[in-house]
Amino acid sequence: MQIEQIYTGCLAQGAYYITSNGEAAIIDPLRETQPYLDRIERDGVKLKYIFETHFHADFVSGHLDLSKETGAAIVYGPTAKPEFDAIVATDNQIFEIGNIKIKVLHTPGHTMESSTYLLVDENGKDHAVFSGDTLFIGDVGRPDLAQKAAGMTQEQLAGLLFHSLRDKVMTLADDVIVYPAHGAGSACGKNMSKETVSTIGNQKATNYALRANMTEAEFINEVTDGLLPPPAYFGMNVAMNKKGYTSFENVLDLGLKGISVAEFETIAESTAALILDTRNNSDFAKGFIPQSINIGVDGDFAPWVGALIADVKQPIILVTEVGREKETVTRLSRVGFDHLLGHLEGGFEAWKKAGKEIDTINRINADQFKTLMKIGESKIIDIRKESEYSAEHIEDAYSKPLANINDWIKDIDPKEHFFMHCAGGYRSMIAASILQSRGFRNFTEIEGGFNAIAKTDIPRTDFVCQSKILK
Repeated sequence: MQIEQIYTGCLAQGAYYITSNGEAAIIDPLRETQPYLDRIERDGVKLKYIFETHFHADFVSGHLDLSKETGAAIVYGPTAKPEFDAIVATDNQIFEIGNIKIKVLHTPGHTMESSTYLLVDENGKDHAVFSGDTLFIGDVGRPDLAQKAAGMTQEQLAGLLFHSLRDKVMTLADDVIVYPAHGAGSACGKNMSKETVSTIGNQKATNYALRANMTEAEFINEVTDGLLPPPAYFGMNVAMNKKGYTSFENVLDLGLKGISVAEFETIAESTAALILDTRNNSDFAKGFIPQSINIGVDGDFAPWVGALIADVKQPIILVTEVGREKETVTRLSRVGFDHLLGHLEGGFEAWKKAGKEIDTINRINADQFKTLMKIGESKIIDIRKESEYSAEHIEDAYSKPLANINDWIKDIDPKEHFFMHCAGGYRSMIAASILQSRGFRNFTEIEGGFNAIAKTDIPRTDFVCQSKILK
């Protein structure tokens, strides 16, 4: 028996590849199937089952393409209603892979169809549990994402999750390994550990939601407290996972289509396409195609695309570093952004060589910022998360998280100058590009963000004034 966790950092997502005696199973695969096909060929095994723990909201699964390419059956837990051929298992149903067994444990709460898969080894011993979004390391799945589909409140779903965990998961032996679908950084939970593997015993001892003698009311209150609104693209990804989607290879072909400067200009001027520039924020600041939005591929690229562009049907034309087109398209497809019109052939340098109009961002370093700003007089916008702001921030800075930019941008006075920063420059450049694309040029962005600012003697504090929290 072999178990391999295939972890994708930018999505904080874990897929699982399991083999036993010539047969294989994959749990919660990502959109691109070739890495799984390569493993199957390498090991000389037959893929028998593709297990889905639920209809995912934060990424588009590779279940359909993988099933089509291998003939493996797709398996969901009870109550799932996929709009394609799949096995909808019953609670406690057992599936055999070589000499091992996978037992379905229906664990509703995160979603109604959410299921946990228990692996029973060759000796009949409970070995590991693939917990999907039911149980994370240090946290449990948020119960607010499936309210509309379930016709229930988040409190009612949390109550179901309480019983799923205590009746199905916490009854397993302490040495059973826990393999979750996500780790720290995912929006599917709020308190996840950076660790991606644990045991039932360890989670009973350390996970706030599994503590002994916890009442259902306490559980409901704690798991629903402090939940941020889910990104807008989540519902669209659920629909794609449930109804079906365009083959990844077709999406790749669209994104890898090279577009000349002249064609690019025509498309940009004659369509509602968004220009997405995925270069490093430092390069973007020095020059970019007017109206471009910068979300760097070297960062939490796909989640930020999903959170800020939101509509997966938005037509997109790409400006990437030369040679990184395939990587960019792949990562966009993982969150369902399939409506790609191609990429600028030769990248930004081709645009520049053609003598086309170029825009720049007003960016200064931390030392320049120290010279120009005045505490109590200069307006400073901190676009980090509220938790980062609360830990430490510049005195008198306002908190306006990037995730909420489409709300707070409406309150900006275009005649009032402000300074803007994040932690390191990645998020503030995203914000700068969005602001500038909508006509705002009354700001200065700080290179290196708070990490660089903290190396100066600019006054900082952890005192939080609620009037400065602008969501």
